[in-house]
Amino acid sequence: MSEHMPVRPPRHRGIYLLPNLFTTGAMFAGFYAIIASIGGHYTDAAVAVFIAAVLDGMDGRVARMTGTQTEFGVQYDSLSDLISFGLAPALVMYTWSLSALRDFGPLWGKLGWACAFIYAACAALRLARFNTQVGVADKRYFQGLASPAAAAVCMSFVWSVDKFGLPGSEFCFVTPAIMVITGLLMVSRFRYFSFKSLPTDERQRVPFAWMVGAVLLLALLILDTARVLFVGFTLYLLSGPVWTIWGLLTHRRRVRRNAA
Repeated sequence: MSEHMPVRPPRHRGIYLLPNLFTTGAMFAGFYAIIASIGGHYTDAAVAVFIAAVLDGMDGRVARMTGTQTEFGVQYDSLSDLISFGLAPALVMYTWSLSALRDFGPLWGKLGWACAFIYAACAALRLARFNTQVGVADKRYFQGLASPAAAAVCMSFVWSVDKFGLPGSEFCFVTPAIMVITGLLMVSRFRYFSFKSLPTDERQRVPFAWMVGAVLLLALLILDTARVLFVGFTLYLLSGPVWTIWGLLTHRRRVRRNAA
């Protein structure tokens, strides 16, 4: 037949609104953190990143509860995470403290933005690796420090220092170490507990001590939110190397006992 069949236009697929609204809110909070840090409002920037972390934890849960999980949502969430937990913390730390290294010479100034870039690049690599391991990795653990936890360490440090009225320039030789260490831990092979195995169904029972611990944690957060968050997330950051090394040593002892 010489006549050509009419070509149908591609069918436009819609997206689910509710979970993607939470993802957009998390992205907005991360973007606001960048704007706030440029204006010198570092506490507001740090709080915005924590708000982004809360919204990021809600979008996936809402998608699972409503049965609206899509590949679009997964990819959109990763892009939002890169902004909120990769670029935002890196730029906040740079404007708050790392930029002060320029006063010590051009080389020190390059070191400042290089450390910020290392953190942002490691966050991107961490998210890319996580996406390729979905459905394969053990859900009870993260391989490497999760980007929201890494951002929480950095932002709780900024929040704690800024709360006492201290300038970030006084910590310009400390922040590079924080940025590089948290960045490298994101792409490390250390195992971190994901908390996904904790009971979340209202029909599941938990020990009474859990409720007591939750009340105590809430009281501590009310007393000094910034420092409690910094201590808590720093301990979580250290738990990965300690847990992994302890597991390797225990495995080696078990192998030696079986061989003997």
